[in-house]
Amino acid sequence: MSEGLDEIVASVLANPGLRSKAEIGLVSDVLGASDWLGGPGDDGAVVDAGGTKVVGCGEAIFPPFVAADPHAAGFAAVLTNVNDMAAMGAVPLGIVDTVVATPDVARTVLAGMREASLLYDVPVIGGHLTIHDGPPAVSAFGVGHAPVPLSVIRAAPGQSLVVAAALDGEMRPDFPYFPAFKSRGDRCAGDVRLLAELAAAGVCVAAKDISMAGLLGSLAMLLEHGDLGVTVDLDVLPAPAGVPLTRWLNCFPSFGFLLCVPTGRVTECVAAFESRELAAAPVGTLDGSGELAVRAGAERANVLRLADVRVTGLRRR
Repeated sequence: MSEGLDEIVASVLANPGLRSKAEIGLVSDVLGASDWLGGPGDDGAVVDAGGTKVVGCGEAIFPPFVAADPHAAGFAAVLTNVNDMAAMGAVPLGIVDTVVATPDVARTVLAGMREASLLYDVPVIGGHLTIHDGPPAVSAFGVGHAPVPLSVIRAAPGQSLVVAAALDGEMRPDFPYFPAFKSRGDRCAGDVRLLAELAAAGVCVAAKDISMAGLLGSLAMLLEHGDLGVTVDLDVLPAPAGVPLTRWLNCFPSFGFLLCVPTGRVTECVAAFESRELAAAPVGTLDGSGELAVRAGAERANVLRLADVRVTGLRRR
């Protein structure tokens, strides 16, 4: 590891993707406190539809990314929802989109959505299109089936934190984005459905996909509900070769998840990902400290204390 812990911590705290999460708190200001399983709070919300658990979620794509690469933005609109559903233990059933753009940009966005739809085996089942000459905007919404939902309400001290990721990709030079789907190819559909299998088997009880807040920022969101803490061992953290940790810890990987695994199930969890040629490793144990820290060798550094930092600001009941 070429970077020191102080440099790594500073890069995480300066990540605009993490800082922007604090703005989510206005949802609680207007709608009231969350019950977390019903939402907001997790990566999606669970609805009991006549005895069947259904997950709903939605994502708006970063506007500068839409303007710079409409095709990739369309792809990401599907991908982010698929990942959110996976983090909830759901099998994706369909995507609905909203596109506001010129005709040419709209076609390019929809072509990206179609590519992702085929790769992840989830249909685009509807949406809305507004032809508009101003800045483009892209959002998408997903629905999935989750017989055994994953939720941060089930994260608890003593559980192992497992990081799983696809490392066979390449970092984009212009945005903090690590796409691995080109290398994964037709394995992508099975990759995102693995978490539902682990949830059903009780191998994993809570999860979070690694978003634009980065690995540690997303982890802070997972810990926030229960005022939990963990020290992440950077020496065993799955990471792509040649990518500095200051970039890897602050990017959005196309496949990257944080999983809370009960005692005795870690080997089974890691083996499930490795059987699909995905990297996975236990990197720490959840505790009740309310402190997120990192470790490398004999050195340890605090990243943040939940009592001092507003991560999302969502209030729980």
